[in-house]
Amino acid sequence: MPQTVLLAEDDRAIRHALERALTLEGYEVTAVADGVEALAHAHRITPDVLVLDVMMPGIDGLQVCRVLRAEGDRTPILMLTALVETADRIAGLDAGADDYVVKPFDVEEVFARLRALLRRTSPVTTGAGSGGGGGVAAEPGREPQVSDRQVEAAGLRMDLQARRAWRGRRELELTRTEFELLELLARNAGIVLDHSTIYDRIWGYDFGPGSKNLAVYVGYLRRKLDEPGAPQLIHTVRGVGYVLRED
Repeated sequence: MPQTVLLAEDDRAIRHALERALTLEGYEVTAVADGVEALAHAHRITPDVLVLDVMMPGIDGLQVCRVLRAEGDRTPILMLTALVETADRIAGLDAGADDYVVKPFDVEEVFARLRALLRRTSPVTTGAGSGGGGGVAAEPGREPQVSDRQVEAAGLRMDLQARRAWRGRRELELTRTEFELLELLARNAGIVLDHSTIYDRIWGYDFGPGSKNLAVYVGYLRRKLDEPGAPQLIHTVRGVGYVLRED
């Protein structure tokens, strides 16, 4: 089945050009001209990803984003913006957007960012090894409990709508990146995720074999998760990646 895109852009030329490009790329596209239509269609068709222009008459892209997130809708959102100031980009992320592209943009960049967003929210395919399969099966155990609103695995509970997480009764204070990394590991509890898969899902690209970025964030998470006398949750599989499980 083709992945579905809801595109909201008030500039007719940009909307038609991007709709055509996305369709040729294999997406099923619904294109609308304003935020009111975008909300109506989002409630009706549940797309795989939304592409929203920030500056639209009436209800703009930021307002659409805020409404959907307030309703608990976690569909990935890519913002299109002509605003290049850091404060404007932060406003989009604070509204609940997942990423942004600055106009004028190269359509290949839009494709790349959409692929990254869709990979983050799709389950990891279990392969026979670490080279390209994304993950390898670990020892059998209790399957993670996953819904649109929460994930439960290995004694962890994550409220995806409120972006809150607990180990047992203790709430964890997590940054945005730490939360997304923990969510990815929890969704795939018991599966060893290789480094490139995690980089791809969380940052959208692989920093390369010399990067310590992932190890640093895993260290942050371990310090926040670990408790005296309790089993460690995030395990290193040398030469492969990381897995979330209770020993």
